[in-house]
Amino acid sequence: MKADALDLPAIAVFIAFFALVTVLGFIASRWKAGDLLHLHEWGLGGRRFGIAVSWFLIGGDFYTAYTVIAVPALVYSVGAYGFFALPFTIIVYPFIFLVMPKLWTACHRGAHVTAADFVQSVYGGKWFAAAIAATGIIATMPYIALQLVGMQVVIKSLGIHGELPLIAAFLILAAYTYTSGLRAPAMIAFVKDIMIYIVVIVIVALIPARLGSYGAVFEAANRAFLAKGGMTGIILHPSQFSAYATLALGSALAAFMYPHTMTGVLSASSADTVKKNAVFLPAYTLLLGLIALLGFMAIAAGIQPEASSDVVPALIKQLFPSWFLGFSAAAIAISALVPAAVMSIGAANLFTRNLYKPFRGQNFTPAHETKNAKLASLLVKFGALTFILFLPTEYAIDLQLLGGIWILQIFPAIVFTLYTRRLKLPALFTGWLAGLVSGTALSAAQGLKPVVTLNFGGGHYPVYIGLIGFLINIAVTFMLSAVLPRNVHMQTRLLEPADARARQR
Repeated sequence: MKADALDLPAIAVFIAFFALVTVLGFIASRWKAGDLLHLHEWGLGGRRFGIAVSWFLIGGDFYTAYTVIAVPALVYSVGAYGFFALPFTIIVYPFIFLVMPKLWTACHRGAHVTAADFVQSVYGGKWFAAAIAATGIIATMPYIALQLVGMQVVIKSLGIHGELPLIAAFLILAAYTYTSGLRAPAMIAFVKDIMIYIVVIVIVALIPARLGSYGAVFEAANRAFLAKGGMTGIILHPSQFSAYATLALGSALAAFMYPHTMTGVLSASSADTVKKNAVFLPAYTLLLGLIALLGFMAIAAGIQPEASSDVVPALIKQLFPSWFLGFSAAAIAISALVPAAVMSIGAANLFTRNLYKPFRGQNFTPAHETKNAKLASLLVKFGALTFILFLPTEYAIDLQLLGGIWILQIFPAIVFTLYTRRLKLPALFTGWLAGLVSGTALSAAQGLKPVVTLNFGGGHYPVYIGLIGFLINIAVTFMLSAVLPRNVHMQTRLLEPADARARQR
């Protein structure tokens, strides 16, 4: 730790707000009181979150500390290409409106805690549900680790160096998540989102005025990108069109397959709550667009950080007083805690329901099931912490890109099953494996990058690898489903009353 670099006013403000959310995290166990010895209470908040709570929680899941740090950093480095997250969020809201209420209804009827529970109730067996659960957990681990990256960046901006503050923050996170379950991040999400909105509104209102105007910001960014050459710029280069479009589409399809976003949806009080959230969530897209512009503002302000991830804290530190730096750092750090908590809870639900419980071959009491989920949530969090402490950050970021490729492969089993009963279990299993293997192999061949260039008709078209694996998955699934015999066991399972299936579990 470098004592001479400490920003004491900023640190004081940071600690004050961090202490506030810590207190909220512990008292959340009394909010919307329920028996936290039951997994649906600890891991889904009793499925009682209304429109306002769900809006903050799902937004808290979706817009993380790494979003606030990484999107402006990408725009700072490559320009317009970094804005692919905007159409991605616009695409995902109609998907939420049309698909997720239907999934909520199916899971509510069957008393399912995870999407893998739903798949198992339809197709029977335990191996495919276990494969879906394992995919979700593995894809989530680097995502949690990247929340730590965001937290590391803002803590460093306060003049605090070393790993101890990060470890302390996640020990606190582990404690109140273990105690309060999903209620803790749901309550903290209110504070987190309000703080982030304040930070972004203040920044986008004041920084352009200090730099001349928005016109001056774009002119400065354009000059900087022209000087760099290549395909960077404030306007998307034609050669980037296919990569931009496929990254946006693939990311949109993958977004609500992750355990944390799925958990946010299943914790809602009704299917209508999910629909109404899809209507109001676009407010977060406006926020994301404003956040992305910080990359251009940093260029105009002459920010030259050691790493692109330092762009936003460096910009705030240069143009604002210390107390506002502390407030902004707290907002971003809390934006790491909320999704990290939900991610660990979602992964723990999957582990307990679809990996631990089915293969132990014994009847669990609700308390035993919930205790296992709590322990699993601790393991997931500390696994992610170890990941960051002992592996290079760049490697973690590359693995997160793989996470999107992997999680996309569970889409057919979950979403298509809501609309058709013609798919066969062996076909879905084979399609999942084909998409997973092909996507991972293509990414590995590109040096763990998310895009591969396809050459045909004399043209070169960069395409998101996750979408390629997804199309292979769909092709294999539908072709095999067409030739395999009808799965009588699956149809029998579908005709069982929901309460009978619940009793079997």
